[in-house]
Amino acid sequence: MSNGSERARLPSIRDVARLAGVSHQTVSRVLNDHPSIRPETKAKVLDAISVLDYRPNLAARALVTSKSNMLGILSATIGEFGPTSSIASIENAAREEGYSVSTLNLSDTTPEAIGNAVRQLAREQVDGIIVLAPQVRVFHVLRGMDVSMPFVTLQTASGSDGVSLSADQVAGARAATEHLIGLGHTDIVHLAGPQDWIEAESRMRGYLDALREADLPTFPPIRGDWTADFGFFAGQELARRRDFTAVFAANDLMAIGLLHGFRTAGVRVPDDISVVGFDDVPVAAHVAPTLTTVHQEFPELGRRAVKILLAQIRGEQVPTFGPLQTTLRLRESSGSR
Repeated sequence: MSNGSERARLPSIRDVARLAGVSHQTVSRVLNDHPSIRPETKAKVLDAISVLDYRPNLAARALVTSKSNMLGILSATIGEFGPTSSIASIENAAREEGYSVSTLNLSDTTPEAIGNAVRQLAREQVDGIIVLAPQVRVFHVLRGMDVSMPFVTLQTASGSDGVSLSADQVAGARAATEHLIGLGHTDIVHLAGPQDWIEAESRMRGYLDALREADLPTFPPIRGDWTADFGFFAGQELARRRDFTAVFAANDLMAIGLLHGFRTAGVRVPDDISVVGFDDVPVAAHVAPTLTTVHQEFPELGRRAVKILLAQIRGEQVPTFGPLQTTLRLRESSGSR
C-alpha cells in the first residue's frame, strides 16, 4: 500500500535534492536562478529535475520569491470584440512567459466595485494588473487608490496613472471622415458611442477635426450604446430626416444595425447614403453591403501590454510604444460619388 502511495505522489523538491546529492535549499536557489550556484551543481539539479519530471509548486515559490507568476486583468468591457481579442492575446503572451492570468470582469464601474476588484487581485497576489476599462471614471477611481503593484492600461485618459497603450482612435476617425469628404459628402452625421467612454470621445474628436479642417457643417452627434439594436433604431429614425448623405458610426455593430435599419426603411446604401464603421469586426466583410471600416490591431495591444508589465515587474527598462496605427478598410458601404 505504501509503495502504491509512493508511486502516486508527485516528486518534491526534497526528491530532487536527494537525487542530485544536494540540499533542498540548493535546489531552491537553482529554481530561483541564484548567482552563487556553481555551474556543475546547477547542471546536476537540472538533470534531477528532468529525470523526475519535477514541477515546482507555484504557491510555494511565491512565498520564497514574492512572485506569483500571475498577472491580473481588470476588465470593464464584457463580450465586445476589441477587448475580447486583446484579452486572448494577453493570455497567450503571458503563457509564453510562464505566467498565468486571473481575469475579473466588472459588472459595474462604481468606485466600490472597482476598489473591491483591485483588492481581490491583490489578495490573489498577482504580480501586476492590465486594465481594460474604457470609461473615464475607472481611471478617476484608480488614480485615487494606492495601487502598489505595477499596472498597464489599454486605453488612455487625461491624468491617468500607470503606463498606457492605445490605438490612434483620433487618426482612425479622422481618416474615416476624410474618406467620406473625399467622396464629395458635405453633410455627414456621426453615430457616436456613449458618454464617458474614452474611445467614443476620441472618435468624435477625429470626426469633428476632419469637418472643421474642411470647413464643413457639423450635426449634433447621435449618442448610441455600441449595439446593433441601437444602430437599427437610429437607421429607421434617420431615414425620416434625409438631411445628410453619409454616416460615420463609432463602431461596427452600430453601423451594421444602421444598414439594416436603412434597408427596412427603403434607403439604399451606398446609392442614397454612404456608411463607414470602426473596429473591423470579422462580420463586417460579410454583411450586405460589405462595411467600410477602420481596422485596429487588438491582439498587438495585448502583446505590448504584457511586454511592458513584465518589464516593470522584473525591474527592466520599460519599452516605449507609440499609438498603434489604424487602417481604413474600403468596402461597398461607402461607395463612390
